[in-house]
Formats: sequence, structure tokens, C-alpha cells
Amino acid sequence: MIEIGATSVAGAQNYDVRANHVWSATVALNGLIGVGVPWDLTTHFIGHELTALFGIDHGQTLAIVLPSVLEVRREQKRAKLLQYAEHVWHIESGSEEEKIDLAIEKTREFFESLGVKTHLSQYGIGANKIPTIVQQLKAHGMTALSETQDLTLDISQKILERAV
Repeated sequence: MIEIGATSVAGAQNYDVRANHVWSATVALNGLIGVGVPWDLTTHFIGHELTALFGIDHGQTLAIVLPSVLEVRREQKRAKLLQYAEHVWHIESGSEEEKIDLAIEKTREFFESLGVKTHLSQYGIGANKIPTIVQQLKAHGMTALSETQDLTLDISQKILERAV
């Protein structure tokens, strides 16, 4: 998607770009890439609440929530974030912290380069709405998220606070 995102979003009538975009979406959604590995659907579950409460489409909610999840969970996801930095963004120099910081920054920049807003405030949603979002997570049983089930409502709140 990094290679074809801008061309695809621009609406180019390029069959190969569109086919790769659709194939990427299919692979991302069909569960194949998660076979045999733990899944972390935190970003999706928090995003679902944003869609339900504020009408933001799901893809936009992912762009809002993902960078904050990566920031807040950087210690729990350190090894994967370092792999992500190297294999996706080709970041090979700097300290581990610098690599992680740059990978998260590049992720946010990628979404923004496609015209997708990455902060709740850009959708008119302030910090005063976070308790409502957290309450909805609780009401829907989303109280122990992540692949390790250790992401509490307090951590979800921290993620949302970073996303403002």
C-alpha cells in the first residue's frame, strides 16, 4: 500500500494499481495473514466505537487509533515494531527508540499523505468525549484487549488521549 496508495487514492484508472489495492484489502481482511500468530484487534475495537458514536468510517478510525496504540504499547510491541521499522519502512540506523519513533511517525505521515486525518480533534472530537468512548468499550465487553488480553480500559483511555 505504501507503493500504490497515493496512485490508488488519486483515482488513477490503472488496472494493476487497483488490482493490487483490492488484493491487499482482501488479504488484510480474510484472516490469512493471522494464521498461526496472535492477533491484536485493539485498533479495530476502539475504531468501532468511534464509528458508532461519531460516524467516522472504519478506515479513518484505524488511522486515528493505530499510531496511538503503537506509542502506548511500544514496550509490549517492541520486537514487532523494530521488525516493522526495518521491513516496512527500511529504517536501519539509529537506536531502537529512534527506529520505533520514526516508524510510528512514518505511519502517521503515510495516512496523512493519502488525505486521511489522524487525530480525533481533526474530526471535532475533543478529550471531553473520551469518557463516553471508554464507557462504550466497557458496555461492549472490550475491557481486556490485545493479543495478550492485558489492555485495560485505563490503557484504552491513554490511547484515546494520545489520539486527540
